[in-house]
Order: sequence, then structure tokens, then C-alpha cells
Amino acid sequence: MPIQILMPALSPTMESGKLAKWLVKEGDKVTSGTMLAEIETDKATMEVEAIDDGVVGKILVPEGTEGVAVNAPIAVLLEEGEDASAIAAPKSASAKAPQAAETGRPGEGAGLHSATPAPMSVGAAHGLDAPEQVAANVKANGHGGRVFASPLARRAAKDKGVDLALLTGSGPHGRIIFADVTSAPANGSGAAAPAQKSQSLTLAASTSAALPRGMTDEQIMALYEPGSYEITPHETMRRVIAQRLTVAKSTIPHFYLNIDCELDKLLAARQSLNVRTPKDGPGAYKLSVNDFIIKALALALQRVPGANAIWSERGLLQHKRSDVAVAVAVEGGLFTPVIRSAETKTLVQISNEMKDLAERARKRRLAPHEYQGGTSSISNLGMFGVKAFDAVINPPHSTILAIGEGEQRPVVKGGALNVATVMSVTLSCDHRVVDGALGAQLLAAFKGFIEEPVTMLL
Repeated sequence: MPIQILMPALSPTMESGKLAKWLVKEGDKVTSGTMLAEIETDKATMEVEAIDDGVVGKILVPEGTEGVAVNAPIAVLLEEGEDASAIAAPKSASAKAPQAAETGRPGEGAGLHSATPAPMSVGAAHGLDAPEQVAANVKANGHGGRVFASPLARRAAKDKGVDLALLTGSGPHGRIIFADVTSAPANGSGAAAPAQKSQSLTLAASTSAALPRGMTDEQIMALYEPGSYEITPHETMRRVIAQRLTVAKSTIPHFYLNIDCELDKLLAARQSLNVRTPKDGPGAYKLSVNDFIIKALALALQRVPGANAIWSERGLLQHKRSDVAVAVAVEGGLFTPVIRSAETKTLVQISNEMKDLAERARKRRLAPHEYQGGTSSISNLGMFGVKAFDAVINPPHSTILAIGEGEQRPVVKGGALNVATVMSVTLSCDHRVVDGALGAQLLAAFKGFIEEPVTMLL
């Protein structure tokens, strides 16, 4: 029978994505491993491959379509001996949702396979093909009488006694998601039920649905003369950045610590190492100040393990490794690729890995596991001439280190005035995890490694 190709979940929190480009066309023969399409998420464009052999019988979702729900059929694959007439099978084949959708874990069982049927969606329930389904999403939840909600949200609403028709969805195209249900009053009592503890480890459990919305579009546009502006639609990355940082500033109690680090010994060590590198070949390298900063923070987190933790409702996640995320600016937003176990890697390893991650980040070719997770972050604006700034914590991290420009400044040593290259550093802390004294210890350890770089080699 025909095999449904489903919209894959490329990350644990992905609910929908953009089908950017088809790499095959109807009538093409494909085998397991054939690249079928490019799927665009908020962070990257990834190629998706087939796991079955057959012929592409029908493409259900045209390329360029946005807001395609995870597990929604995007194409049909015909097996050997089948022809296009087999595609006219009843659409009830997708009536049962896979267990992954029921449990709220889209990463399990979601993808390009037909062994597990796709979940019943609003579009499928009304006999719509995938492109029509995407359009129907916009009419859902109060617009046309239909309610569009994720399977997990429906289950939570049933358990809590919430009428989905009364909710406003904050998901793609107005879709009701789990966070919308958990922040809604239970049984009309007016009191919001607490979020499930298991959801506290994800952004979905943050109170994003309950956050103040600010001015409406109409109120904003009323302030400006018609014709004096143009509206540029938000890209998916920019929307996600806005949502995450709004949640971060609204739910994480930030406080900030500042310290100055002298760089003269580090700069001398960097120059001494770089002049010894081979001119070319696999052993060639070029260390940057940022490579030393990554290593120093990783070692500081090991020296002050209390700061290498993350808040969750279940308890503190005390990390054993220093997985350091580094902000990389790209057109329209930024990535935070992660250097895993940075405390165990040499400066050359960190340098080569960071160059590779940054290059692929700018091309939006990072896989989700390369920019998700991490135990702390670094944001370096020193190369732009910024002397100091306060960075916003990137959830679920508890700290982020903001790096300013290294510049020559007057310093007093032994009662005499001298000139030194000084870099200002600001540590943003989540006060639920890191208290002032603990944050100060982390900064002091970082400063020690920066000012005596030879200690990074011990």
C-alpha cells in the first residue's frame, strides 16, 4: 500500500516547520538514503532522507509552504507494482496518532516512516490535503468554529477540564499548545493549574502564554502616518528569538557582576603559539582570544561546580561537563553552537571546532544537537568595539558571560602608574541558581585563567 512521508521532528521542541525545497519530483524513484527535501526550522535548513524504497507518487505539500505540522503527510511513496490510483485510498489511514505525539515527545517515532500512522489533524478530519490543511489552521480557534491544538494540549485539556474553544493559541497559525492549556484556568475556577514538572525542563513549560502582550499591531501602527513605513514579515528565527528572550527576561531573575581582566600575558602566549604553527596542512591552526575565553570559562565552571548548574522544578541539574555555547551572529539572528566538554579539549581543538561550527552556522547548516543544550554561554562583542554590556541569559542556562573589547588602560601596580591591555567582562546570573558570592567565585576563577594562561595547560 502507499507509504506516507511525514513531516519529521528535527528537534524535541519542534511543532512545525517550513518545507523549503523538494529535492525530488513526482515519478522519481527513490531508495533508502535518498535526499527528499530541505526542511527549514527556526535555526537551520536540514536535508531529510527516505527510509523506504519506492516511487514518489504525489507531493502533498508544495515547496515554500510554512507552518507544516510535525507528522503531517507531505508526500506519498508508491511501492513496487503500485500506480497512482492507489493514492486515492481513504484518508482515515491517518486517524491514529503515533505514541510520540500522545506523550508529547515529537522526537520519538516522528519522521519519515509509515509504520506509525500520522495523527488526525484538523485538515485531515475535514478531508483536506496538506496544503489546504495549512491554510485551514489560520481559521482555527474561534475563526470558523474549528479548534486546532496539539495532541498533548488536547490530552492536558481533557485532564484539566479546560474548554479548548475558549483558548487563544500561541503556537504556529494560532495552534493551541501545551503551555496555553497549563496557564488556563481549570474548570472555570480562575486559578491556573501548575505546569507538569516534566515540562519544566523545556521552553514550552515557561509561562510564555501568560506573558503580557504589550501594544497590539493596530495600536502601534496608529502612532505613525500611513505610508511612512513598510512592514517586513518576521522570519521564523527572529520570532523564536523574540519569544525565548521575552520568556528569559520575564521569568529569570537576572543580576550582573563585572570584572576587569588584564590580557597582556594571554596576548603574548597567543602570539608565541601562533608563530609556531605550520603554515599549512592538518596541523595548522590560528588561535584567537575567543578560544582562550572558551577554555577559561570551561575550566572555571569545573573549579566552581556550583555555578555549572541549571534550574528546573524537579531540582538543580548539576552538570559534570563544561559544555560552552558561543553566540555566532548570522543574518537575521544568531546561533549558539556548543563546544562539548570544553574543559578536556586543547586550545587548538577548541579553535578548529569553533571555526567549523561558526562557518556552518552562518550557512544555517548546523544540526539541532550542535546548538541545543550547553551549560553556559559566551557572547563576545569586543570585536565591534563594545567596551561592556549585559547579556540576556539563554534558557535553560543559568549564566552567560558578556565579553567587551580589550583596550589599553592606565592601571596602578606597586604604587606606580602603568599601561595594560584590559578586557571588561560581565556575568549575567540566574539568582535562583547562582547567588552573588558564587557568581563572584566563578568570575574570579575565570580571571585567574585569563591573566595566567599557562594555568590552562595544567
